[in-house]
Amino acid sequence: MITLLRRSLDSWLVRGFFGILTVLFVGWGIGGSLTQLFTGQPTWIAKVSGTTIEIPTFQTEFQRAVAVASRELPQGQELTQPQREQIAQQTLQRLIGQTALADELHRLRIVTPDAVVVEAARAMPAFQGQDGKFNKQVFDAVLRNNGLTEGRFMEQLRADIAQRQLLSAFATAAIAPDAEVKPLYAMEFEKRSADMAVFPFAASPEPGTPDEAVLRRWYDNHPDLYSTPEFRRIKAVELSPQSLAPEITITDADLRDAYETRKRQYTTPGKRSAEVISVPDEAKAQALAATWRDTPDWAAMQTAARQAGAAAITQDNATEVEFPDPDLARAVFAAEPNQVVGPVKGALGWFVLRVTGIVPGSETTFEQAKDTLRAQVLAAKAADLMYERANKLDQLLGNGTTLDELPSDLGLAGLTGTLDAQGRTQEGGPAPIPGATELREAIIKAAFQAAVGDPPQLTEVQTPSTGGSAYYALVVEKIIPPGVKPFEEVKDRVLADWKQDQRERAANIRATDMMTAVQAGQSFSAAAQAAGVTPQLSPLVTRNETTQAIAPELQRVMFGIKKGETTMVETPDSFVVGQLVEVTPADPGADKVGYDQAKAAVSRSVQNDVQALFADAVRLRGKPEINQKALDSIVQPH
Repeated sequence: MITLLRRSLDSWLVRGFFGILTVLFVGWGIGGSLTQLFTGQPTWIAKVSGTTIEIPTFQTEFQRAVAVASRELPQGQELTQPQREQIAQQTLQRLIGQTALADELHRLRIVTPDAVVVEAARAMPAFQGQDGKFNKQVFDAVLRNNGLTEGRFMEQLRADIAQRQLLSAFATAAIAPDAEVKPLYAMEFEKRSADMAVFPFAASPEPGTPDEAVLRRWYDNHPDLYSTPEFRRIKAVELSPQSLAPEITITDADLRDAYETRKRQYTTPGKRSAEVISVPDEAKAQALAATWRDTPDWAAMQTAARQAGAAAITQDNATEVEFPDPDLARAVFAAEPNQVVGPVKGALGWFVLRVTGIVPGSETTFEQAKDTLRAQVLAAKAADLMYERANKLDQLLGNGTTLDELPSDLGLAGLTGTLDAQGRTQEGGPAPIPGATELREAIIKAAFQAAVGDPPQLTEVQTPSTGGSAYYALVVEKIIPPGVKPFEEVKDRVLADWKQDQRERAANIRATDMMTAVQAGQSFSAAAQAAGVTPQLSPLVTRNETTQAIAPELQRVMFGIKKGETTMVETPDSFVVGQLVEVTPADPGADKVGYDQAKAAVSRSVQNDVQALFADAVRLRGKPEINQKALDSIVQPH
């Protein structure tokens, strides 16, 4: 045969044939340039800053983005054409922006060393194992799930670090001016207080028992209250660390090692509240400290601080790292409560302080953390075995194996049952779905996205509560549509609901009458007493402050009315009449720390805007050109 082939090679016909093959192979090897030569079609999808974005590059990124978006869709559902077009535009614009910035980086000779890229990748939480250290298996799994190779990811990370370095250089100098910060600070930290009169539903007179006609009318007018939801009967299998637990050994030494590694997670730092006076020089600090020891009133010291050109601030329930100055923090956590301390020299000046509250830290013991540690160690030990079993399971399901036909040696947990969209059974209790909370929620959601007859598909679920992941596959066997329960079956509930409605109506009438009286000129106190309730004064609160002393529904409305104006709100268990009685404007001079924090937050927003403007300017300077025909041919379904 070989001799025959050699003789044939002497033929001009065969030589010509191999010559054509050679041209074709060479043409394929140089990335499509011959296609452009013979067809006249460009091989790029966009040009920017003199650099082309080749079609294969875009296709790879587009397909990866489509895969990521498809995983977020319900089982059996596909992306629509408008969704594909949106993803394509987002992908292309991202590539154009990256290419333009890359050209700018090259022009400015900004490079990212390999060591920096590696260190940044190893520091990413997404790539860390249960011990909080970089884990190559986790790294590979995350890249695989996102359709990335290691080389491609590291190049993207390199470019991202360089681009952030470039953008931050332009943004760090952008500091929000006081003219912009002060109105925002004033709105955020203004405090208000209101008189309140509460009319609880439970305090309304007990309604009488109505006749059946009234109850039936209520029942007919509120069918949603007495309806059964849609139920679905499902069959599912789970592959999780818990289902593989019988095959995995966990010793007490494993748990103790995990506890020591994660000890920071089980330690809650102490917190302290303090009154602090920040002074630019020591002499003034000494004088203010002496005055404070003689005059322990904080309000008087705030006035004295302002007169001395100092700032008087309060820090409530802060950990040591939350104090703005390390030396100040150490002094606060070393001080005895209610004792004036200082002056203390810090990086930001001189401080005089008094601790007003202490919340001790706490530590979860090994025994208390043992169950959580066991789940985390199990997830870590099961990772490799679960990945192997998941591959086998995925192949079996892909070949048409039904859930009932799956082998018993895969370490699966099976379940069958009927549930509603909230995960309740027809009896009203929680459906007994084993595994982590995230896995349970994913199965319930998928049960109401799949249709009867859809084949089972293996789906991975991240389970942060156990520090790992799990898999499931399910089928919907039957759909039970919603319906209204018979009147006789829910008669007692109908009576209870009707009575509650009557109580709410009575409270509404009393509260409305009181508000009308106040608006007509009666004092709030007199109107409340006439309505049979005791008025209360709320504490001074900011618009976003959380407190149990005032209903959040009233707190929101308080910041939209004028002083002396009266309003009425409904809460889950009462009506509340309120009258705004006090407005305390925010004072940046008395709260230097709070103002500085607000300024820093606004400055970060300004810096983000500056970065976006610069990136857009670089992009526009690159004069991007898009090959729309090539883009359409890729995005259109084939």
